[in-house]
Amino acid sequence: MTPSPVRICVVGCGAIGSLFAAHLARLDDVEVWTYDVSTSLVDAINRDGLRIEGADGLAGRVNARANASEIPACDFGIVATKSEHTRSAVSAVAGALDAAAVASVQNGVGNEELVAESVARVIRGSTLVAGSIAAPGVVRFDAPGDTWLGPFEPSPADAEQIAQLAGLLTRAGLPTHALSDSRGAQWTKLVFNAANNALCAATGLSIGQLGDIPAMRKLVAAIIAEGRAVASALGIELESDPQAMFDAAVAHAYSHRPSMLQDVTARRRTEIGVLNGGIVAEGLRVGVPTPSNAALVAIIEGIERSWVPVTSSHEGTLSTWPAIAAISADSTRGAGRFDELRDRPRSPS
Repeated sequence: MTPSPVRICVVGCGAIGSLFAAHLARLDDVEVWTYDVSTSLVDAINRDGLRIEGADGLAGRVNARANASEIPACDFGIVATKSEHTRSAVSAVAGALDAAAVASVQNGVGNEELVAESVARVIRGSTLVAGSIAAPGVVRFDAPGDTWLGPFEPSPADAEQIAQLAGLLTRAGLPTHALSDSRGAQWTKLVFNAANNALCAATGLSIGQLGDIPAMRKLVAAIIAEGRAVASALGIELESDPQAMFDAAVAHAYSHRPSMLQDVTARRRTEIGVLNGGIVAEGLRVGVPTPSNAALVAIIEGIERSWVPVTSSHEGTLSTWPAIAAISADSTRGAGRFDELRDRPRSPS
């Protein structure tokens, strides 16, 4: 008797979710389902499959759905939505993930806590795979990279489940490491992303162009130093050197436009609150100053604010305004996502 395939649901079919889904669909022993609220995207994927540019024309057949109730029970989930959509997306597909081990491969910090509100077995994930949307159902594979998976300590998946998912992803062409503690990998990516995403978004420069400017390199170094200091205060040892990662990205992915720059170009809300804002929030919690990161949060929030029509009041229209309060030391403006990240209970260091 042929064994049943491993069923995996990828939540969110943006660039990263599509890269994971298409690669996994190459495996004969894996059945891939995807959930996304965009019906036009779902229709395109069901009609044409997922196609990855820059990967020998890799195309994968997956089962895409905009109605989560149509997704059967799965063995694993991979959450790849923007952070602001985590709670609603995972809640929608929770019925299919009831017995699954669910990994977040999202940017920033705070996502696993939101996943754990709806599912019991959570994997703390981090990936350096980079891509961008070319068309509905078509993604550019901008840069390869490793992925790290480990237990989310307050609500962990089993070590065997983590190892199994890591093995499947590696076989599919996405090198993945199963760890007993993946916080170091997560914070390495957080610090690396904080050092380039916001600066690229604020300037319109690619990551390579950013690295060409000495003054920008100094800012990158300052942002990394602050992130390192916060991680150290949290008892987290980084997996690798974010500065070396930045230098490698400049050399090997010169034209890459990070996701936050893509968001600003499209006038979409960014993930500044869980990237640089996450570092600032954790810095406040452990008493480590992070002025460079806080300044970047304020700049990106100002850019987002410029898209809002002028009215008598804009309070509450953006997710991370309290970062401006961090710069001015005005503790009375501590509402919203920023304080939510700062005050949320964390796993032990």
